[in-house]
Amino acid sequence: MPSLTKDEATDRAAAVAVDSYHVALDLTGGKETFRSVTTIRFRSEQPGTATFVDLRPSALRSAVLNGTALDPGRLADGRLPLSGLAADNELIVTADMRYSRSNEGLHRYTDPADGEVYVYGFPYVDQAPRIFACFDQPDLKAPFTFDLTVPAHWRVLATGEATEIDPGHWRTGPTAPQATYLTTVAAGPYASYHARHGGTRLGLHCRASLADALKGDLGELFEVTRQCLDEGHRLFGTPYPLPAFDQLFAPEFSVLSLDHPGLVLLRESYVFSSGATDSERETRAVVLAHGISLMWMAGLVTSAWWDDLWLGQTFADYLAHRVTSEVTRFTGPPTTFAARRKGQAYAADQRPSTHPVSLQAKDVASALLDLDRISYFKGHSALRQLTAVIGDEALRAGLRTYIERHAYSTATYRDFLDALGSALGEGAGLDLDRWSDAWLTSANVNTLRLELTTEAGTITSATVHQSAPDSHPVLRPHTLDIGLYTSEGRTALVRAAIDGDRTGVPDLVGLPAPELALLNDGDLTYAKIRLDERSLAALPALLPALAPINRAMVWASLLLAVQDGAYPAAAHLSLVAGMVAVEPELPILTEVLEQARFDVADRFLEPARRPAALAHIAAALRERLARTDPGDQTALTLFRALIDFTDDTAELRRWLGTGPQAPATPLPAGLHLSSDLGWRIRLRRTVLGDLTPRELAAAHTADVGSGADEGAAKCRAAQPDPAAKEAAWQRLFSSEEISNYELLALADGFWHPEQADLTADYVERFFTELPTAADHYGDLTLDLLIKHLYPKHAATPQTLAAAERLLARPGLPASLRRAVNDLTYDLSCATKVRRAAQPA
Repeated sequence: MPSLTKDEATDRAAAVAVDSYHVALDLTGGKETFRSVTTIRFRSEQPGTATFVDLRPSALRSAVLNGTALDPGRLADGRLPLSGLAADNELIVTADMRYSRSNEGLHRYTDPADGEVYVYGFPYVDQAPRIFACFDQPDLKAPFTFDLTVPAHWRVLATGEATEIDPGHWRTGPTAPQATYLTTVAAGPYASYHARHGGTRLGLHCRASLADALKGDLGELFEVTRQCLDEGHRLFGTPYPLPAFDQLFAPEFSVLSLDHPGLVLLRESYVFSSGATDSERETRAVVLAHGISLMWMAGLVTSAWWDDLWLGQTFADYLAHRVTSEVTRFTGPPTTFAARRKGQAYAADQRPSTHPVSLQAKDVASALLDLDRISYFKGHSALRQLTAVIGDEALRAGLRTYIERHAYSTATYRDFLDALGSALGEGAGLDLDRWSDAWLTSANVNTLRLELTTEAGTITSATVHQSAPDSHPVLRPHTLDIGLYTSEGRTALVRAAIDGDRTGVPDLVGLPAPELALLNDGDLTYAKIRLDERSLAALPALLPALAPINRAMVWASLLLAVQDGAYPAAAHLSLVAGMVAVEPELPILTEVLEQARFDVADRFLEPARRPAALAHIAAALRERLARTDPGDQTALTLFRALIDFTDDTAELRRWLGTGPQAPATPLPAGLHLSSDLGWRIRLRRTVLGDLTPRELAAAHTADVGSGADEGAAKCRAAQPDPAAKEAAWQRLFSSEEISNYELLALADGFWHPEQADLTADYVERFFTELPTAADHYGDLTLDLLIKHLYPKHAATPQTLAAAERLLARPGLPASLRRAVNDLTYDLSCATKVRRAAQPA
């Protein structure tokens, strides 16, 4: 199916201007399809011209343009031609649309807990034509009105206020002009809770079976929402622009959030039905703040074309972490970002598909491929660096100018730079275009290394060396801090402006020589930081005393060094074992333990050394848990990690219990055996061959709900049994009915280093059979399958050869080729690291 090109969109925007959409949806039919009737009123300044409307139906029933029936057979590749346009036009399209189980169009979900049905629209980025006929491009904004026919006990939510006209008949809108990809509806017997904030009605919604869990967090969720709405008003210079703000926790949701004006859809895992740490609550607050930022940076001012979509997302991620840390009780988001999300940008930025933050998208599909961790997290890092250069108030002034100039309209990145330039004024001393070229329109990441020479305990010279890969030889200007540390603490902090391959730092000369010299103290810039040998030797002693954001930055740097073969995987894991005893910050503890287990131990460490390394960290976790008080929030993070690291099946069995006559042993630190922890323990027991199929089936029967379904599916795929592996494989590659959540569970449960011999044949099968999955999965689902099922642990030359054979095949879909190529690059790094660690 062709993807809309920028040239086509420009031509269509010149041909038509949309006045309104009226969409009637009947959701009372069968389980497979729903009826959609769309009335579009639009004008043309070129009477007699031709264009097309976007539509992807199960069956097109009729299309009538200005009273004349169109031939439904002319619909091809999602486009219905329209010819002979008048100055004023009315198009009425009646179609049957197919429900989705993979977040493509109108998603339909049946709750296993009570059999109730829920639907919600997933129009992003180009899925709106699976719900209603439209001119699907961001610059053709128009008001939307929806009429929905639903079962009488359902309620309706939308991007306009919803009113029940009669039992089972709801109307929403008309809205302010909205882009098609930002327009959605949701319907079902949702549990709903409301509050007010000034003149704005606030709403929180979830499926009925999660209502009790959501009730316990209403106070926190409404409080964070109010705080972020107020800060948005202050930042952007204009209040939240709509009368209502609803947040819906959507079942089977494949992304963190979709941020439609007035109706944000959120991943359901943010309704905490079991124990949650403050780190997890902080993450949820950041996701809420992200969506609220986009009420201004997407809903109020919309990108004119997809290649500027990154701008809103970049700002939303930057502001979400900043606003949450400044106006809510959660002060740690900058540290969490440094520990977790920034590392994902570093990884993506070094892969073959690396691209600038600022996109150049010739069509919608290429824009969607490039809207990734680079757009979000490297973009966020670039804005943090820009703020270090120009100051906070200048950035805020630029934002306010941008919103003031383009509210209720569309804008480009050039418009934003102009607004920022106006705020800076003539005497700012910063060439914004040069800065933008270096940071936002060039790809890949720089490496920074500090070289100190000392004499008699004093620094005599200091130089920062900057390098770039040959594939992207761009050296960037960096404003950063350099911290000097000894066992007594930080002895100096020096601000430096780095530019070029060698930059002297005269302000360091004459200072006492440090034990640890920390480039990028405070994590102001985006670069790989290489510590010198003296600093690396001092880390075990000095790392615990660093500020949290510096500890996070150092751990991210060390992981990059492991991936680059510049720091041994074994040394990293040894440092982690020491960190377990003392690290107080939950985001750092959580992320570093996950990286140690699933990246360093499973992928980079030589397999023969893995059991001992896991046992070493497991012992450290047991020791920390033994002295952790009941109620201490670190206990849950430590215990989850211990489940992942231990290979003691008797220990796992005691925690879980094996039946009525063998009750579970009390968990460490007074923890409660929740459903989530139970399935985590069962998964580890399954991997180690200690959970029988009968025990698995009995546990699933006793625990009803979507979380249990996913846990059981993961365990089924993890069973060390050839028949179970084959059944999971067939379900992944041959099923037309699989939901995204089941797909993720099966894929995440399939590979385990402990089962390398059992799954060896599937490594080759992954690469030979993957193209068949592209025949029946959409791009989003296919991307999820590849990223979660790629055999990342099988870091061998044989796996690389199989991957290269797949990539050599002609005619692969672009999304498949890109994802496989990137993950194969990661695999090649792991293979090199393992090979280099082997004795000569």
